[in-house]
Amino acid sequence: MKRTAFLLPCIYLLVCAALVTVVAVGGDSSDPLASLSYLNGTYAAAVDTKVNAKLDASDQAILSAVGGTTSGTAPSASACADTWKETRLKESDVLSGSTGLNVTVLAGSVNVTFSSGAVVDVTEGVTIASGKTLTANHRYLVAEDTAASFTVTSKTAVVDYMGCYTFTYSAAVDYNAMAAALKTMHLFKGSFTGYGSGYDLEAAPTRLQSLIMFIRVLGEEDAALAYTGTTPFTDIGKGTDAAKYIGYAYAKGYTNGYTATTWKPAQGVNVYQYTEFLLRALGDSSVSNTDLSGTLDNAKNCGVLTSGELTMLKEAKFLRAQLVYESFYALDANVAGTASTLRETLVVKGVFTASEASAASALVTSSRIA
Repeated sequence: MKRTAFLLPCIYLLVCAALVTVVAVGGDSSDPLASLSYLNGTYAAAVDTKVNAKLDASDQAILSAVGGTTSGTAPSASACADTWKETRLKESDVLSGSTGLNVTVLAGSVNVTFSSGAVVDVTEGVTIASGKTLTANHRYLVAEDTAASFTVTSKTAVVDYMGCYTFTYSAAVDYNAMAAALKTMHLFKGSFTGYGSGYDLEAAPTRLQSLIMFIRVLGEEDAALAYTGTTPFTDIGKGTDAAKYIGYAYAKGYTNGYTATTWKPAQGVNVYQYTEFLLRALGDSSVSNTDLSGTLDNAKNCGVLTSGELTMLKEAKFLRAQLVYESFYALDANVAGTASTLRETLVVKGVFTASEASAASALVTSSRIA
């Protein structure tokens, strides 16, 4: 093992031992026991002479301690990362590791459990309790003689990690795989967010994002981007792609304005509004339908949703994860008045090829909510 790769973590481990000793006297984020500058500076310099001796014992401990796995329904993957790595995880997936593992949550919700020892919030300079939900964009370090498990409690999450680790994957619905599948079929391109493949599955979708998805499942994105007409909406930048999508959809009668002169592209949408878009794409509804209270039930009656999906969508907060889920399975529904599914129709329109559709389907191995 490269000593340089674990030099800084091992300095931190010595700090962790001191933190565990003094934690009983108190301290929180407003009055940390040890500041980040102190961890990086004065204390690190003071213990630097002890690091080489510590490395010999610690390196072997790291390699031997992570051999076990957390029980789950899917295979585990174990390795060591000398630099920060990023991954997308789903609900109940577990990232486990011991001494020296660093973890940062970029999106979603993750909590940590450990039976003894300590996990340090390095950003705040404090130890945390087992069972705590991690704060996004904080760096956490598994301290000396500690084995910890980081479990995803949201539908999806994006996590950075460094050190020796084990992943145990659950059998939960894999929204991440569905996003990748839709991307393979050119139906989902994500945002400009610099992490998590830009999927932003943990965020609420906007009206503009939902409209773009709607136009893609219609197989009309090229036509939309070629649109040169105008709209009456004053809250859309002229000449932008947003103006093209909205102008095209408005001209085709696919969408109405929020008011006579505003469209509110950044405003969030709810599950009823997005499901209505899907029903229109399938020919099971039209823009004249302004009462959306029965939209989800209508989607179930049309075979777009199962009973389990209907319940889930009514109870859950509507995020881009659910938008991806609905969009992926809507491809299996028949277009009104035809014997063809939406997927088959889009292949005929040339939106994606049959081989791309097959490759996309192979990415999703989790079960549909019945």
